Formats: sequence, C-alpha cells, structure tokens
Amino acid sequence: MLLGMAGTDPALVTLVVGDEELLAERAVAAVVGAAKAGDTGAEVHDLVGGKVALGELTQLASPSLFGDRSVVVVRSAQDLGKDVIAEFVKYAGRPSEDTVLVLVHPGGVKGKALVDGVKKAGASVVTVTKVTKPAERLEFVKAEVKRAGRSIAPDAAAALLDAVGHDLRELAAACSQLAFDTQDKSINLAAVARYHKGRAEVTGFNVADSAVEGRLAEALEQLRWALGTGVAPVLLVSAMAGGLRSLAKVGGAPRNLRGGQLASHLGMPPWKVDRVRRQLNGWGPEGLSQALQAIAVADEQVKGGGADPGYALERAVQVIVASRTGR
Repeated sequence: MLLGMAGTDPALVTLVVGDEELLAERAVAAVVGAAKAGDTGAEVHDLVGGKVALGELTQLASPSLFGDRSVVVVRSAQDLGKDVIAEFVKYAGRPSEDTVLVLVHPGGVKGKALVDGVKKAGASVVTVTKVTKPAERLEFVKAEVKRAGRSIAPDAAAALLDAVGHDLRELAAACSQLAFDTQDKSINLAAVARYHKGRAEVTGFNVADSAVEGRLAEALEQLRWALGTGVAPVLLVSAMAGGLRSLAKVGGAPRNLRGGQLASHLGMPPWKVDRVRRQLNGWGPEGLSQALQAIAVADEQVKGGGADPGYALERAVQVIVASRTGR
C-alpha cells in the first residue's frame, strides 16, 4: 500500500493523491524519511495549501549556501491559488536538485489542474484510496501487525475488525497496542477477546475524546455503557489519562515547530498531533492541571483507594469537562 523508500533517494517531486488520510500521512513520512536519510541536515518545510504565497516555492527551493537539501511538504494542495498552481506545475518540469517537493491532494475536481500538471511533468505519484472492502481491511490488519514484527491468526484479525470497526487510524492503534501487550509471536483470538471485550480500547478512547472536547452527556453515556459491558475501570482511567497527557505534550511544544517537525519532536504521528491540537481549543494551563489532578485521584480510587470506581470515573469526567470550559 505504501512506498518503501527508506534508504533510497526519493523523487524530486512526489504527488500523494487520495482521500485515505492515514495512508497519505505514511506516504509523506516515507518520502521525508528517505530525504533525511540521504541528508541528515535536510530542513523540512511543512506548508498548508491555502496559505502558500506566489513565489514561496521558488524561495524555499533556492540552493542553500551550505549545500543542504530542503524538503517542502504541501498539504491540502487542492487549496493552492491558481497562480501558485501554475508556479508549482512549471517547477515540477524542472525541479531543483537540492529540494524534495511533496504535494498532498485528496483527489476530486478541486485543484485538478495541479494533479494533471505535475503528473504530466513527470512527478512520482502515490495513490492512497479508501480501504472499503472487507478483504482489504483484513489485509490492512495483517500488514499492521507484521509492521510490529508479529503475525495474527485469520479469526483473530476478523474479531479485531468486529471489535474496533473500520477506521484505519483506530485499527492501526489497536494492532500496535496488541503487538505491544501480548507476548506470543502470533496474536490469537483469545488475545483479541481479552483486550477488546466490549470494545475496551476504543470505548476508552471515545470516553476520553468526549471528555476533553467538553461533551459531558456523551462522555457519561459512553462511560456507563463501557462499565455495563464489563470494561475494566483501570482501562478507562488509562485512556483518559492518555488523552490529557497528549494535550499537555502538544500544548507545551515549541511554537516554532510545525507539521512533521512537531510530530517528530513529540514522538507522535502527525494525524494524532492534528487531532490533539483541535482538542486543545478551550483548554488553558490551569484547567489542564486541574483535570490531571482529577484523573490522578480517580486512578487511585479505581485501584482500591475508593469504594465505588464507577462514581470515581463519573466524577473525573465531570471535572475534566468543567476544567476545559472554566466553569
């Protein structure tokens, strides 16, 4: 599904086209990784299509006085202006030897002149289409587990799909978690059942997302459903703690880092950084500190320090939502 570019010299111009965001992110990462492998001093410029000005590409692609390579990634390239598209198409015909350009386009008619133009100019094209068929999803699960150095039994892969659903990001996270937490070389049905009873991980993540985004009623409903289906309270606390820690990490990151540089600095995939940055809306340092304290109390109570883990979790959710909004 993706290019295996690590250790090879990437094309000077690569077009990543398609609407499967996870695979698009990985394709971009593969190109950037290959460029940096060839030149560890390469500077990465991560841009958003609608904010790219005319002449900006020419400036970024100008030869460095020190001979370092630069990597220019343009996301949402469909939003480039008409004149800027013309500049990019012209550049793709005669790209700089010192610059690796990556254009990310979701497909569709908007910005089609860019897609057609750079293709005609000879750009390398990576197509990342939606994974929609059951057989394709099963293959994705198997490939994800293999990336982690493991294998998974066919019935276990099918059970994982049933438990987690069809979102590739969630499937990738679930595969990574299973590979990390299980000891056997091959993941079997029993392991999937143990870790995903009642959709444990996904439910925990959903509760956490609803809470940090301020959706109190939804978070409480999901929490009660999870507890009613036998999800261990400690898993729910862990998911909420993880969500808050992610907010703290992204919120405290250096402001001068963007895109792939920020993701690399935080040790998080770019899609997760983008998601957490959206979730940060409405949060301040004081509120985040209060929420972290509340989840620490809940963690202690569900591990034996309190008489009612369910009440402790509900109270933690209420404090998290109130801390976000400042109420």
